[in-house]
Amino acid sequence: MAKEFLNVPWFIKELMENHFRSLLLITVTFFIAHLSSSLIKARMTRRESESSSMSILTTVIDLAIYMAGFLIILSSYGISISPLLTALGAGGLASALALQDTLNNLFSGITTIVSRQVHMGDYISLSSGESGRVVDMNWRNTTLRTSTGNMIIVPNKSIAASIITNYEQPQAECTIAIPLTITYGNDLEEVERVTLGVARSILERSQYGVKGFMPAVRYDKMGEYGIILKVVLRIRNIVDETKIRHQFIKEIIRVYGQEGIELLVRHD
Repeated sequence: MAKEFLNVPWFIKELMENHFRSLLLITVTFFIAHLSSSLIKARMTRRESESSSMSILTTVIDLAIYMAGFLIILSSYGISISPLLTALGAGGLASALALQDTLNNLFSGITTIVSRQVHMGDYISLSSGESGRVVDMNWRNTTLRTSTGNMIIVPNKSIAASIITNYEQPQAECTIAIPLTITYGNDLEEVERVTLGVARSILERSQYGVKGFMPAVRYDKMGEYGIILKVVLRIRNIVDETKIRHQFIKEIIRVYGQEGIELLVRHD
């Protein structure tokens, strides 16, 4: 509209038109890039309360959109982009050969996220022994936060090649078994009754237990010195296992002492 009212030479008007078109293309490019990144984050993040990062996908998407916008702007100025695409293709091939390890990590990370076998915020354990909550997956590494608050940096290709236990899928709740060993002189019916009472009490009172779950006692093995049993409890999250074990062991020792139930001190 401004160029129609301004009394300026034609080449100035053409320059204004080109600059306006470039500004419009840049604005649209940034808008599409940010919109796409936000949509990817919304789809890949399981819970809105998680402050997790999806830097690997957002970076790749942003770069692809920015590159497409840059090529469109060059084309709008009448610059042929065919030689540039040819040069980029040749350069990309050379870079791929030189950066095989980096590209392996990049595509391993993208494959892991797109397959949705691991979500941001999931607590996972690798077959190599590392475990923690996934807080970020960038173009090279996956960052796990342990239960103690430390960070473990794992290459993406190790994530893709590892056997993964995901404690958040299909749900975060899980069942644990706490082993106990009692002597042969105990009344097994009484042991089962008392143990179930303690287990139910812990699940109802503890913030880490699943309320309403019916615990179970299973006699597992007759050892050389005593009978081994397992107490089955259900917890809200795998990271709560040590906490509820702590609470249960303290309570079971106290109640067994009151009821005269003998735990085995020595067991092989």
